[in-house]
Amino acid sequence: MKSLIVMMALSTSLIGGSIYDFKAPSLTGGEIDFSQFKGKKILIVNTASKCGNTPQYDDLEKLYNKYKDKLVIVGFPANNFGQQEPGSNQEIAEFCKKNYGVTFPMAAKVSVKGDDIDPLFKWLVDQSRELAKNIPSDNSKDLAWKDYLKNPITWNFTKFLLDEKGNLVAVFHNKVNPMSEEIQKYLN
Repeated sequence: MKSLIVMMALSTSLIGGSIYDFKAPSLTGGEIDFSQFKGKKILIVNTASKCGNTPQYDDLEKLYNKYKDKLVIVGFPANNFGQQEPGSNQEIAEFCKKNYGVTFPMAAKVSVKGDDIDPLFKWLVDQSRELAKNIPSDNSKDLAWKDYLKNPITWNFTKFLLDEKGNLVAVFHNKVNPMSEEIQKYLN
């Protein structure tokens, strides 16, 4: 109970904070400190090993290798959708390495929705809602995108892109391929 109160207080204090205020336990032990990524773009992705989108790991790894000098990708396994990430952290790490050769940082399994949402994902959703406020409401496509940004995590492999200063600049639907021009235009 005490840790829940501390976690809630932390998530409340970081809503207006910075991505660089966050740290996450690593999938293989240790810690991912987002302050180490200052000056690089950051792509944060909620992942799952038994999802129809799981082959995106391959393209995430390709994207990471292609832009390694200016981009870091951080995967966050989550079991929120269809129980598609049932494994332990060790099992997830082995799966990612064996099947997709993942070398980008992977965090320990978290919750990306609901009452137990990880503070980082709460912050990302809040930032996404702020992005939505800046979208014009001129046509139905803009209105649909604005609605999506208000609740962006609808499935595994939603992607959040932050710029070199830690600002959220784009959110990509779970079906957007990591190697797509839609994402790469932000990296060139």
